[in-house]
Amino acid sequence: MSSSSSASESSSSSQDGEEVGGGGGGGGGDFEGPSSSRRRSGNGVWPEPFVEALAFQVAIDASRSIDRLAAATALASVFQVCSTWRAVSRSDLLWRNLCRRIWGRSRRLHDTWREEFIHRHGTAMNFRHGRFNYSTLDFNPAYTDADLSCRCLALSDFHLAVGFVDGTVRLFDLATRLHVSTCFPHHHGVLGHFSRAVSGIVLSRARLVFATLFGDVHVAALDAGPRLDPVIPTRHAHLGEVVNDGALVDFAGCSRWWVGLYAGVPGQAFRIWNGETEEPVFVGGTLTDPEAVIGWHMFTELTDFVGRVRVTGQESAVACTSRRVIVFNLRNGGNVHSDQEFGQGVMVGSLDTNNEAYVIVDGRGVGRVRRADNLEEVRRFTARGRRVLGCMNGGYVLTWTGSVIRAWEVEQAQEGHLYSLEDGIPGDLIAMVADDRHVAACNRDSSIHLWDFGNQ
Repeated sequence: MSSSSSASESSSSSQDGEEVGGGGGGGGGDFEGPSSSRRRSGNGVWPEPFVEALAFQVAIDASRSIDRLAAATALASVFQVCSTWRAVSRSDLLWRNLCRRIWGRSRRLHDTWREEFIHRHGTAMNFRHGRFNYSTLDFNPAYTDADLSCRCLALSDFHLAVGFVDGTVRLFDLATRLHVSTCFPHHHGVLGHFSRAVSGIVLSRARLVFATLFGDVHVAALDAGPRLDPVIPTRHAHLGEVVNDGALVDFAGCSRWWVGLYAGVPGQAFRIWNGETEEPVFVGGTLTDPEAVIGWHMFTELTDFVGRVRVTGQESAVACTSRRVIVFNLRNGGNVHSDQEFGQGVMVGSLDTNNEAYVIVDGRGVGRVRRADNLEEVRRFTARGRRVLGCMNGGYVLTWTGSVIRAWEVEQAQEGHLYSLEDGIPGDLIAMVADDRHVAACNRDSSIHLWDFGNQ
């Protein structure tokens, strides 16, 4: 099923080396400009390297003071000064620097960096105005249990990965919307009916990593060719030791780091792996100690979220339970630099991150977007509901509160939400994920929904 839609305005008026830290506007420190001694030439014309550095800084300043979309308008003003300044618009290095700083991209999908910038700008504009193509995705249910249900989702530039309760992960091609491959786990132990359930997925263009509730971590290489095999071989990167570690209730990461959140054994809340060597670098933490009993119950009954962990683009991670939210460093052995307790509670399913910030909704329905490095509050909104799911990308937060998905702009603190995604979402959602182009969600009945905001 597929449809094209533009969401109406509200009545109350979203890892692999492809995304890099600094997306969404930031300091202009990544551009190597001319030395201070390079002034105007004798004929009064600014040297091209100077104009290029100026254009870069003007765009960055606009993205910081207004929003990412303002960068294009600022650049247009620079290019209109004269023909010499307009010639700078042909510099591929300028557009590469801008894509890195404003859109968080270190790898392009188009022929030139200028085309990449234009595509990213157009997609962000579609996100702002609610222009998207909506589809539901079908998959081959072969080799599955009768009670198959979705547990988690992950996006890359090319694929959507869906993890199921039976331990399988299915890959969908985002261009064709087709189910193209399935990854099967190697179960070396079973403890309860749901020990095989997928806890989390780390997806890039070259590799898929997923973990199960039992604690097994699997890796699958994604063929660089035009088509993936229907069944992708997997291997163990880590064997679960459930008696010593407890239940692996969530798993997240990027190409550099993997993070597992456990519940069941005191003092064993986190395990951090080096994603390149696949070696563990830290084990410990007390975040989930109060949820130890609930962690063990997850093997026999799929309770609501015990805890959640997400990774930023700044080598930090954010984790929460229904009582606490912590921010910790991945490079320095899990060093915690923020620990907050919420007397009113936390909606665990609302936690998500982008390169620089995280979103969380408390028990009163107050949502906050904060920068992960200094906890500065960027945005506040209201998302009341019995259950709240959340996800975010570089400029927008999506929340589901029991009946509808609402979009909130991070960079502009306008009253209310921007619009709602109301197409075909019956029943409760289990998981939701977003990147700068797509939003995906799945229901308890395993129906999978996809919204494509691409500039097509």
